[in-house]
Amino acid sequence: MSAAANLLVVSAASLAVLVLVQTGAFAVGRRIGRVNVVDVAWGIGFVLVAFVAAVLGDGDVGRRWLLFVLVAVWGVRLSIHMHRKSVGKGEDPRYRDLLERAGGASTATVVLRVFAIQGASQWFVSLPLQVSAVLGITSGVGTVAVAAGLVLWVVGVTFEAVGDRQMLRFTRDPANRGRIMDRGLWGWTRHPNYFGDACLWWGVWLICASVWPGVLTVLSPILMTYFLVYATGARLLEKSMAARPGYREYQDRTAFFVPRPPRG
Repeated sequence: MSAAANLLVVSAASLAVLVLVQTGAFAVGRRIGRVNVVDVAWGIGFVLVAFVAAVLGDGDVGRRWLLFVLVAVWGVRLSIHMHRKSVGKGEDPRYRDLLERAGGASTATVVLRVFAIQGASQWFVSLPLQVSAVLGITSGVGTVAVAAGLVLWVVGVTFEAVGDRQMLRFTRDPANRGRIMDRGLWGWTRHPNYFGDACLWWGVWLICASVWPGVLTVLSPILMTYFLVYATGARLLEKSMAARPGYREYQDRTAFFVPRPPRG
């Protein structure tokens, strides 16, 4: 099978899997009365795409399964974290505001503005996984790109996992109620989890880019970074945090996204 034909198979199967994931997430969301279950489905969807790509791809077997392991470690941890973070709580303010701006929480609006968009985004962001699965063996200077990608992935997963853990411990302590988290990684960047997420997806792209024409999937990490900074991530979160006492001072002394030592 040619690489083009193989890519068509991998991409179609990936899309089908994501449709099933988002359909299941929608059903669960309707049953429990909140759409933020889509955040749990986010990591799961990428893990399943990585698995589909590893199984159906005809490209370099080592790189296919390397990417599956990297995405699985990230995605399973993220989905578990999002479940623990949201279980027993109400709707995420981000989604509540989004649906209010869209005119309400009708079935059509919820499907189109939340679950369909998330599924389409997952498919597009995962293109490096799909393309890499049908490409040949990495060699020569491409091995440098793989090594750099692995380093970025490690940095990203560390920032995301450690940042999430630090925030979870902070919010569970009653003594911190009403306070702003500015300790640990949160003293170096206001969004260590989002920064980490961006790093690891740029790392995945570098591994894909180790073989031509994998480099052409660069729009995928660009889109992911856009989501993390603007569309559903850091900027949107900061709008909801701006009125909290002490947050303006926290913004003045702490980097927005890319980490740096805190001021003062």
